[in-house]
Amino acid sequence: MIHEDAADRQEERGGLFAGSDPMEISRRWLAAATETEPNDPDAMALATVGADGLPNARMVLLKDIEDDGFVFYTNRTSAKGNELDAVARAAAVLHWKSLRQQLRFRGPVEAVDGPTSDAYFDSRHPQSRAAAVASKQSQPLASRQAMMDETATVTEMTDGAPERPEHWGGYRIRPVEIEFWADGEHRIHDRFRWTRDTPEAQGWRVQRLYP
Repeated sequence: MIHEDAADRQEERGGLFAGSDPMEISRRWLAAATETEPNDPDAMALATVGADGLPNARMVLLKDIEDDGFVFYTNRTSAKGNELDAVARAAAVLHWKSLRQQLRFRGPVEAVDGPTSDAYFDSRHPQSRAAAVASKQSQPLASRQAMMDETATVTEMTDGAPERPEHWGGYRIRPVEIEFWADGEHRIHDRFRWTRDTPEAQGWRVQRLYP
């Protein structure tokens, strides 16, 4: 169920913005970007904040858009992992230059369960898995060669098939706000913001915003 602002009748949201489920619209936009973006259509800027209140941002890869959240994977002992431990909330944005579209969302964050994280980890290239095991992400590194040597050691010790380490896994951003933006002529862009009070709420509210 959605609630449309009186100034934003549903017929105004045709074309790119059509639909009653923002998660489904998000999947549709990502699928379109996959056909046009030359590199990493799933790249998103992830913003977190630590216990000191100082924000931080970096690029990560969006790996799944579920019915109840946006999923990415990382080393949980990294800077972003520590910040999410301190403040379990995040915001993210995907900008697709080829389409002139942008998707933003924010909300509380929860850890993805072990079996789901295992399944994704096992789908990765063996060398990528070995690097994930070897990496002490966000910690000082003496040299690139040191990282290469540690990765080679992991590969040798695991016969080229490393298992997911305990410190590596997924996070799910459960949005309470999602915004869709599309470029318009003379900078009269289209923006629609979907909001709900909690991630468990059944209904969404949607409004058109000034560009």
